[in-house]
Amino acid sequence: MIPITLTIAGSDSGGGAGIQADLKTFCALGTYGASVLTALTAQNTLGVTAIHDVPTDFIAAQMDAVFSDLDVKAVKIGMLSQPAIIETVAAGLRKHGVEKIVLDPVMVAESGDPLLAEDAVSSLVKHLFPLASLITPNLHEAARLLNQDMAETNEAMEQQAAALQALGANAVLVKGGHSAGRDAADVLVSNGQTNWYSAPFINTKNTHGTGCSLSSAITARLAHGDELAVAVDASKKWLTNAIKYADQLEVGQGAGPVHHFHSLWNT
Repeated sequence: MIPITLTIAGSDSGGGAGIQADLKTFCALGTYGASVLTALTAQNTLGVTAIHDVPTDFIAAQMDAVFSDLDVKAVKIGMLSQPAIIETVAAGLRKHGVEKIVLDPVMVAESGDPLLAEDAVSSLVKHLFPLASLITPNLHEAARLLNQDMAETNEAMEQQAAALQALGANAVLVKGGHSAGRDAADVLVSNGQTNWYSAPFINTKNTHGTGCSLSSAITARLAHGDELAVAVDASKKWLTNAIKYADQLEVGQGAGPVHHFHSLWNT
């Protein structure tokens, strides 16, 4: 039986991020993807022009429909813009006893447009950090969650990962792709251990959806039964190639998507 994965996130009408990126990632990594929509965005490679939040009762209904029928092995959580939505998703996860959860605390789109209300940050920490197997903030998100300056060194990244874990997260992956270094280095703090994952920085404007895709890749690998550190390593390597081949797609006029199906289209 194919492992079933679920994305609980917002829709990107341009197809590069959000549930569209999640479902492409799930498919590329050999899982069956289901979805619960939390928001609709009017979005393309140039930016976000409008956001429509899905009513919380309908979010709960979607979750009930999926879990009552599908044997979901792992869940990825993306854009949750309001405290009420966060609380609804948390209640649904507790109700259905989900064990493998990857939380990508989406706060800002690739274009710089805000996706998370200011008063939702504390709700995210309170209600979802304790439920998540892993949270995957980038440097900007980690800094905002902690109300600190953005980490500029490996030591500072480790410290912020540890500080986020102290807020209640079971494991933390701080992603360094937005740093100014020659390598894109991520740090995982889990079970008292620290692991670094590094890849050469790839010079391309087409990085839309990288955060969504990495967290979804980790979710897919967890659904296949990988241990967390193995799942992160495999997903980092997959995403690096998805970025490497992104320029083949030539989608849109702005920051285009990564190439989710690079391993299939380049054989």
